[in-house]
Amino acid sequence: MNDLYARHRRVLPDWLALYYDQPLEITHGEGRHVWDAQGNKYLDFFGGILTTMTAHALPEVTKAVSEQAGRIIHSSTLYLNRPMVELAERIAHLSGIPDARVFFTTSGTEANDTALLLATAHRRSNTILAMRNSYHGRSFSAVGITGNRGWSPTSLSPLQTLYVHGGVRTRGPYASLDDSAFIEACVEDLKDLLGHTRPPAALIAEPVQGVGGFTSPPDGLYAAFREVLNAYGILWIADEVQTGWGRTGDHFWGWQAHDRNGPPDIVTFAKGIGNGMSIGGVVARAEIMNCLDANSISTFGGTQVTMAAGLANLAHLLEHDLQGNARRVGGLLIERLRAAAAQDPGVREVRGRGLMIGIELTRPGTDEADPDRAAAVLEAARAGGLLIGKGGGHSTSALRVAPPLSLTVAEAEEGAAILESALRSTQ
Repeated sequence: MNDLYARHRRVLPDWLALYYDQPLEITHGEGRHVWDAQGNKYLDFFGGILTTMTAHALPEVTKAVSEQAGRIIHSSTLYLNRPMVELAERIAHLSGIPDARVFFTTSGTEANDTALLLATAHRRSNTILAMRNSYHGRSFSAVGITGNRGWSPTSLSPLQTLYVHGGVRTRGPYASLDDSAFIEACVEDLKDLLGHTRPPAALIAEPVQGVGGFTSPPDGLYAAFREVLNAYGILWIADEVQTGWGRTGDHFWGWQAHDRNGPPDIVTFAKGIGNGMSIGGVVARAEIMNCLDANSISTFGGTQVTMAAGLANLAHLLEHDLQGNARRVGGLLIERLRAAAAQDPGVREVRGRGLMIGIELTRPGTDEADPDRAAAVLEAARAGGLLIGKGGGHSTSALRVAPPLSLTVAEAEEGAAILESALRSTQ
């Protein structure tokens, strides 16, 4: 046990998860690569849990943070804040929500917490619909709507949560149906559920479930849900903490794969917009955002230095069409990984879109999750110079691949080759 790990164990909680048998200390990064304290170089295919969205040490972001820090770092939302207003204007425009208002937080957890506050206050109901296999953060309220036992340490909650089918296409009672029948069955389940409860405040859903192993429903499911929700006045909250900003390649927001009945009432975001800086936020129609009847502020949400980073990062993302790059390079990467997995009886599925790819591992010849192999592949990939993540529902057995959106074709090929070798060595 190295000295830093020993110190970590002495002063930090036992439940604070660490990857690897010998935990890794990352000291610096550049582009799509990071280095550890021993000088080892890794191709980063996880980006600090999808947070380093564009690149490590992106010069535009580094310059913006440095220049802003030289002027003022923080003043709170009690004062006018030009970078916050400018970033809010850009996000409101990009959100697709009419008459949008934006509130900044420091994390995705806090963003989802705020969305729940707004929805329950606006609807005067503490009942929330959520998806099975979902994850929405680690606050008391966010844990209460998380449909993933591995990330839900308590059943206590300020909310009454009802879980809906549909977030996982290839498991559950409707998995054998074609896409159209799958959507119809999930809609009928939703209708039946609503017939047994008081009207909920909102449905919260990740368009692609992140911690759940990059699972998703067929395109159009949430649009079909929306018709039912609208009949009851129930709000739709799209949790875009992991899917936003073009990561899926096909769309700028994950909800746009389900846009037949218009945009969500509320969108939450975080992670990639700050490229490592602590930014989260909520976008909602004015009537929803303005429904609170008491004062509120955010001490650290929207602070000048993080807003400067967000502005620079978003500008870089748009000017360099990183959404298009995610679509092009991500398409090549997923096909390369599917080819590598085709001869592996322990790979149940390679799924995803853009640069958000999941590889689900099971024990050969069964549908039983194989978390031990997932952990072994993680270790083997690291030994080969590649960092990836893991996740999944009933048992953590899905590998999560989510490189920065500036990934090159050569880097995609390199990472795929390392991952193929890791899979082969653990069969």
